[in-house]
Amino acid sequence: MNEMELKYGCNPNQKPARVFMKNGDLPFQVLNGKPGYINLLDAMNSWQLVRELKAATGLPAAASFKHVSPAGAAVAVPLAKTLQKAYFVEGIELSPIATAYIRARGADRMSSYGDFVALSDECDAQTASFLQREVSDGIIAPSYSAAALEILKSKRKGTYLVLQMDPDYKPEPIETKQVFGITFEQQRNEIAITEDCLKEIPTQNKDLPAAAKRDLLIALITLKYTQSNSVCYAKDGQAIGIGAGQQSRVHCTRLAGNKADIWYLRQAPQVLSLPFREDIRRPDRDNAIDVYVGPEYRDLLDGDNWKRVFTEKPPVFTEEEKQAWLATQADVALGSDAFFPFGDNIERARKSGVAYVAQAGGSIRDDNVIETCDKYNMTMAMTHIRLFHH
Repeated sequence: MNEMELKYGCNPNQKPARVFMKNGDLPFQVLNGKPGYINLLDAMNSWQLVRELKAATGLPAAASFKHVSPAGAAVAVPLAKTLQKAYFVEGIELSPIATAYIRARGADRMSSYGDFVALSDECDAQTASFLQREVSDGIIAPSYSAAALEILKSKRKGTYLVLQMDPDYKPEPIETKQVFGITFEQQRNEIAITEDCLKEIPTQNKDLPAAAKRDLLIALITLKYTQSNSVCYAKDGQAIGIGAGQQSRVHCTRLAGNKADIWYLRQAPQVLSLPFREDIRRPDRDNAIDVYVGPEYRDLLDGDNWKRVFTEKPPVFTEEEKQAWLATQADVALGSDAFFPFGDNIERARKSGVAYVAQAGGSIRDDNVIETCDKYNMTMAMTHIRLFHH
């Protein structure tokens, strides 16, 4: 099949809508549900992301996409006990692909609400079971076990979108798009993100351990499929904060840094010990955690509001306690889809435990950025690769 009619385009008033191939058949099959325009944009972008993560790291990879940018991306690095508890999977022996998705979904659970999922490897029954409990719109993977497909077909009253991607599909080298009736054409961005990108290190500290290289590659590959400007914080085999589509790079760094801080605050003892009611819905639990660690915590704890989510009123997580916990965050990797124009990005990144940086370089203020990294003993690689994505 080389053409598929869609319900509508980006919005319900945009009809008719379709996807089609000029040459050959569409490289995916619809195993369940009916795809929409944005579903397929998420699917094609997220599939490229997980495919490249797998190629770069050799590990199964997963992504959680919303509105054509990743909310999270990860590879199958085993979860430490603290993260198992923070991700609500304590005591469960996880398959590699389930581990990757739980990490990807756990990066920013608020943004992953209603996500589109991409897996680099076959979707197994365990991953499908986790997805069955989450609010999600669809999934793309190269294959599905029979048990996984049965589980996914039962989700959303049988309407959950399940796409099977041809892993051998290779697109044409030239891509086109239309804007306001004008056709744009360009060479596809096929540049490979590998450890060779990290060889040029102009900072005084040149230490770049294997785990940091892996996390920098994850950050950079994630940025390759994130709407620009974009910045990504990564640690322990996963993105922990992604700032997408900002007009100012320092705003990207702040936005992504704030998300990385929330990710780390969710692992604080005060949060891990929250007395949640057993009947609380997962989205309500996630919302409560975000409010509890944020400045609006009084909205949650004032009066009897806490009774909606907790069995007993938890203590206030004070600002002093939050800052003390955040001060223990370390060894975070930071990637940028273009050069940092000023050292203020590094100043903000330091507050979220960044020790390793990868950015394109080429700013007239590179010296200022290098000096700021040196001030905090950071290791910074200049990739000379810009990764804008629009």
